[in-house]
Amino acid sequence: MTKLFYVSIFLAAFFGANAQSDGPLIVWEKSSHDFGDVTQGDKVEHTFKFRNAGTVPLIITNVQVTCGCTTPKGWARDPIPPGQSSEITVAFNSAGKYGRQEKVVSVVSNAANPEGSQILFSANVLERKAPNE
Repeated sequence: MTKLFYVSIFLAAFFGANAQSDGPLIVWEKSSHDFGDVTQGDKVEHTFKFRNAGTVPLIITNVQVTCGCTTPKGWARDPIPPGQSSEITVAFNSAGKYGRQEKVVSVVSNAANPEGSQILFSANVLERKAPNE
């Protein structure tokens, strides 16, 4: 009886792991970006590239940010077929910011891999000097 129990646990774990690998998978070319030093008021942007390494189309339903200083731009509204690539552009407005900034952008999709749901960027915002200083 205990053998049957352990075999059942093993099979459930095996099929559960396989089920999670089926479906769409986001694989980022690079999931983080450092803008380096920027001056207060600068507007910078970066394009994060990824591909669907899964077995079914990837559908991105939303891109969420944690701050009004961050704007997601230009992500695919149509399904991304298996093996195809796409990108998400994120803009950062440093007005009113100072010092080290680290921001998380959440990608809401049908991806089976939770690690594919976030991209990160950082910047060091330097104080803008007055022209007569």
